[in-house]
Amino acid sequence: MDVYETCPILKSKHFTLRLVERGDAPALLKVYSDEKAVPLFNSDNCHGDDFHYATLERMLQAVDFWLDSYKHRYFVRWTILEGNEPIGTVELFHREGTDAFNHHGLLRLDLRSDKEDAAVIGELLALLSFHAYDLFGCAILATKSPAFASERCQALRAQGYMPSASLLIGWDGTEYGDYWVRAK
Repeated sequence: MDVYETCPILKSKHFTLRLVERGDAPALLKVYSDEKAVPLFNSDNCHGDDFHYATLERMLQAVDFWLDSYKHRYFVRWTILEGNEPIGTVELFHREGTDAFNHHGLLRLDLRSDKEDAAVIGELLALLSFHAYDLFGCAILATKSPAFASERCQALRAQGYMPSASLLIGWDGTEYGDYWVRAK
């Protein structure tokens, strides 16, 4: 299956992931305006965007960018639904670079701060791990989690991720740390 031809809907016991839609913007604004959540978002290598959006207009611009990026096969951005309520997003893509993360599936998980819970994150990671390797043609998944994100780190460990000593090298040479990896 080509994830960029047909974006699959992924389901677990409590969550559904589907391609982001413009109609998600009002609910996603609650995620991206959440000042407790923003420090947990991975904005590495994103040209200065910190993913802190304070207006619906800015949130809509982000959703439009995500949809355009999907159309150009750069990455997939799924909305995470709990029931019918968007509580965050997941971005995944096959990364090509000259560093230790070359040909890894890079996963970005953005959640509202009230959903930053090891059980929630663990269920989402399990769902993504089940599908991501095949969808993105990679043998290793990588995601970022700073040490202060205790719930996230706990969930990563429980799902078989290990902290990586390697730095991700950005398009402009910037070095980024705090990555965790999980082999297939």
